[in-house]
Amino acid sequence: MRTTLTLDDDVADFLKEQSQLHNKPFKQVVNEVLRRGMTPGLKGSKSPKFRIVPNRSNLFPGVDPRKLNQLNDQLEAEDFAGEGST
Repeated sequence: MRTTLTLDDDVADFLKEQSQLHNKPFKQVVNEVLRRGMTPGLKGSKSPKFRIVPNRSNLFPGVDPRKLNQLNDQLEAEDFAGEGST
């Protein structure tokens, strides 16, 4: 079916970019994108589930690894202050 469609500039730019990127006709890209939008349960339209894998560390309970740099800075400052007083 032939029809006239008015697209927002950002949508048209995206579709043109996809057309060039995948070396497909503009019409085909538009139809594929519309089909994906009509059937969101299609395979490939879902992104993989985000999963966090914990990493065991050798730090003692209560040690905050985000503050280790701060601790290092404090120790260096104390060391520097100690050197200047002798």
